[in-house]
Order: sequence, then structure tokens, then C-alpha cells
Amino acid sequence: MGDILRRGAVALGLAGLVAPLTLAATAAPAQAASCTTQAGPYQKQAEKFLGRTVDGKQSAGDCKAIQAFQNKHGITPAIGYAGSVTWGVMDLMNKQKAVGNNPNKDGKCPVDKGRIACVNLTLQLSWIQDGSRLVYGPVPVRTGRDGYETRTGLKKIYWRDIDHVSNIYNVPMPYSQFFDGGQAFHSVNLSMWNPPGSHGCVNMTTTTAKKYWSLLKNGDDVFVYGRKPGT
Repeated sequence: MGDILRRGAVALGLAGLVAPLTLAATAAPAQAASCTTQAGPYQKQAEKFLGRTVDGKQSAGDCKAIQAFQNKHGITPAIGYAGSVTWGVMDLMNKQKAVGNNPNKDGKCPVDKGRIACVNLTLQLSWIQDGSRLVYGPVPVRTGRDGYETRTGLKKIYWRDIDHVSNIYNVPMPYSQFFDGGQAFHSVNLSMWNPPGSHGCVNMTTTTAKKYWSLLKNGDDVFVYGRKPGT
């Protein structure tokens, strides 16, 4: 039964990494912004990522595909230019997908704490493990931007509030599980790859936040390590 649960958790976690790679090229732009005719410095990389013909030349089709990706993930300006921010998001997605079902391959998240939520800032991934057994994930997350970094180290969940509203930013933080001062796991209505990042919390999709809520409790350990790209 443990193996069945593990496979199900892995499948759920990886679905969050795979789906955006296929949807990004086909999603309709959120607004009718003009498309640039200029090839960006990461033109070939973007073309390869989006399944376009890799020639390093900007075509109308290339621009629309890049623009759709930018609109989907809140990258501005969404004009279809393959710049460093757009490629940075694509490159991170590639690295996340490459992790597969072994997110703690480097052994940096403790395996001697029982159930623990791990957060790899470098790869913007989180998962829950019990000893060396993967319980749920890995799933993409959105952590603190430059100047509001999610603090690293071993923590414990000390307060949970399912309908929390931030008294600093006056925004809803559903399924909040606080582990370090005002920093918490909680859901947001944003792409997990939306730059530049959060104000320190570990943002999650609603599906992931609900799962974390059901799997964790007050007193459970949280381990945060690495460094978010761009901080």
C-alpha cells in the first residue's frame, strides 16, 4: 500500500511540472499586445523549449508562442521577445522536470526527522517525505523574491489558518501553515513561475496547498535550503 501511495503522490507532483510545458505553447495570450519582430538572445533555446523550428530567427509563429508563454506565467513585457527572464523560467522548468521522482537525491533534506516538508529554493521545488520515503511531490513552488527571501534552515509548523488574510498586504492566504515568523505555505491564484517571486512565503497551487494541509500538522518539521535564482 505504501508503494501505491508513493506512486500516486509522485504522479500528482510531476503533473504540476509536465502540464505547463505542453500548455504554454498553445495558451491564448491574455491581451492583444503587439509582437516583436526582433529575435532575442535566447531565441534558439526558446524555440526548442516550445517545440518550434530551431533556427534562431524570429517568425510570427515563434513570437505568438513565446508571447503566449509569457502571458501564461505573468512575464512582462509580453511581446514575444526571448530575453533572459523568459529563458530563465523555461530553464527552471527543464531543471524541475529533470528531477523526476527523486527530489532528495542530494540528501540535503534530513531523513532522520520523520515526516518533513522540504523546500529546495534553487530548483523552486517542494515535497513531503517521511524518512527517506517520498510521501508527496515534488511540486513547483514560488518562494521569496530578492529582498524578501524565504529564510533557510530547519523550522517547525507552529500555526495553521485555513482562511488566513495577510494583515500586511491585505490579500488572502488560503491554507496557511506558518513555519518562520510571517512565512508560510499557502495557495495563490498565480503561476508558480510568475516572476519575481513572493514576499517570503512558499506559494503553492490550491491543489498542492490543500494536500499539504491534509498531510502536515502543527509541530511538523520544515527544511528550507538553497538559493532562489535571481536573489
